Amino acid sequence: MPERLPTDAATPVVSAFYDRFPYPGDPLQDGPPPGYNWRWCVDSARAVVAGVLPSPPPGASGRPWRILDAGCGTGVSTDYLCHLNPGSSVLAVDISSGALAVARDRTARSGAAAAVTSLRIEERSLLDLDGEEPFDYINSVGVLHHLRDPRAGLAALAERLVPGGLLHLFLYADGGRWEIHRCQQALTLLGVGTAEQGLRLGRELFSVLPEGNRLRQHHTQRWALDTAADANFADMYLHPQETSYNLERLMAFVASAELSFAGFSNPMVWNPARLLNGELLERALALPLPQQWALVEALDPDISHFEFFLSRGPLSPQRWSDDQALLGARGQRSRCLWGWPSTTLLGPDLMPLTIEPQDLALVQAWETQPSLSLEALPLAMDGPERCRRVRHLVAEQVLQLVDAEIPFPGKSLGSS
Repeated sequence: MPERLPTDAATPVVSAFYDRFPYPGDPLQDGPPPGYNWRWCVDSARAVVAGVLPSPPPGASGRPWRILDAGCGTGVSTDYLCHLNPGSSVLAVDISSGALAVARDRTARSGAAAAVTSLRIEERSLLDLDGEEPFDYINSVGVLHHLRDPRAGLAALAERLVPGGLLHLFLYADGGRWEIHRCQQALTLLGVGTAEQGLRLGRELFSVLPEGNRLRQHHTQRWALDTAADANFADMYLHPQETSYNLERLMAFVASAELSFAGFSNPMVWNPARLLNGELLERALALPLPQQWALVEALDPDISHFEFFLSRGPLSPQRWSDDQALLGARGQRSRCLWGWPSTTLLGPDLMPLTIEPQDLALVQAWETQPSLSLEALPLAMDGPERCRRVRHLVAEQVLQLVDAEIPFPGKSLGSS
């Protein structure tokens, strides 16, 4: 059989680079990975984007999502995707055999395969997934911007989504990479290469530049810790193929694949209240959302990446503004909480979170009797109080709401 040529022209160069520097360089551990990332918990991601979850299949303890980790690298994301989505099936692909060797070791040591019904880790391009059944959730973090043609990569992933499925992406942003781009340009002009010599001379660059140099200061203050591992330093400063975006080009990129923008997965970054107050904030909040985002982009030059959800088909998120509809819903606790059960927690974004004892009692009642509606839970609360508390717990991502009328696999995510 003739050798199949890579679909993307950059593939051989990028693959060789990651064979030299398997990325990310996170250490391996025995047992499940530490903590959580709610963006890799499909229940959490879908609840945030759609406002509602379908019912699990009868007799199942969870939802058997079909998950693709497109460009898994050394398997950090794959590890979390398995442990945070018990009972699901996971396919992880990457073009680097060196990175995949680490991914297989990582997931073997963590017991990832035991958490899911199926785990496959394969040396394949995300552009070459013909024959695979469509996926409910695709994770592709820090990958498409390393393709020669990112639009082709986005189109390929869009084809692999079920209707209503979610795609989580992470792409570089122009603004916060100003200094990084100049360092990359300088190292390219110096001809240091993308191997060990480049790593040695790249690190030397930041020790010989004058202490007051903006590039040296920026690296020392912001990126020195993140790039302590050689693989991470190489990925940032020596990568042979990279694209970055501003908001305008990002939205054109999304539109090129006929996908719908379903929201940032770090929404607080895009809230003008992070930067403004008083009359200026009032004016900002009166703007349409896209203009609010453009304002934040203009005011914060440190934004170095975009992380966001896309959906196949537009969503109509369930807002649960009607008390009667909410009283008929069921609920489940988020798996992305630290310290449960307690009124003092770390929330899904690993920030301190305090809930009231009555909130704790409500969630525990649903844990004990998940088939009951909010109205039927045995609690000493009237309907308005139940609704108020549940809306607060949903906003804090402590609770996720389930519609018993949406079977798994459900209708489009936006359906109510």
